[in-house]
Amino acid sequence: MSDVAERVASLFDSRFLRGYAKEKIRRDPAYDAVFSRLPDAPLLDLGCGAGVFAFYLRERGFRAPIVGIDHDVKKIEAATSAAASYRDVTFRVRDAREPFAGEGTVVLLDLLHYFGDEEQRAILACAASAQTVILRDAIDDGSWRYRATYVQESLARGVGWLKAERLHFPRRETLRAAFDGFDVEEVPMWGRTPFNNYLFVFRRPSPGLRPPSPR
Repeated sequence: MSDVAERVASLFDSRFLRGYAKEKIRRDPAYDAVFSRLPDAPLLDLGCGAGVFAFYLRERGFRAPIVGIDHDVKKIEAATSAAASYRDVTFRVRDAREPFAGEGTVVLLDLLHYFGDEEQRAILACAASAQTVILRDAIDDGSWRYRATYVQESLARGVGWLKAERLHFPRRETLRAAFDGFDVEEVPMWGRTPFNNYLFVFRRPSPGLRPPSPR
């Protein structure tokens, strides 16, 4: 994995982003977990930041089209510049709260907790139009891991790396309710960190044979 981290890091002009990409790929267990669960389908990465996850996927051999959206103009500019050597990887400045259509796979990594309850439900309702939805976020369950996560995210907002209006971590019930009828996989995803992260994979069941119509 170190070779992948080095190749992705080399795409960025910024020393900070090179270091960030290396650490993210080497230490974040979600990247490999998501990659191993992705179908071969177009992917929409909501809250893509500087595009590190998209470049990681390309370096791991994922070849389906990738679109990343984020509201941070500077991060999208960095991602677009770094993406010059890849095909079918595009980035757009856009607010995740704007309606969107998910067709293949929608990925939301550490995104929902920047929005309130109603905004979370609206985002999830749009995502539920996809065949597969994979999200990682910290869950509000009152645990010590949840409290540690809240403190860390508050610090990240304080130094300006995360441009977020608020912190409002989702509840497990909110996530599951948005994908009624989907097959659900839930995996603890905190790795060696103290944070309360979980990976949720929602897969739309393949349509089965319809029963014969009554005569």
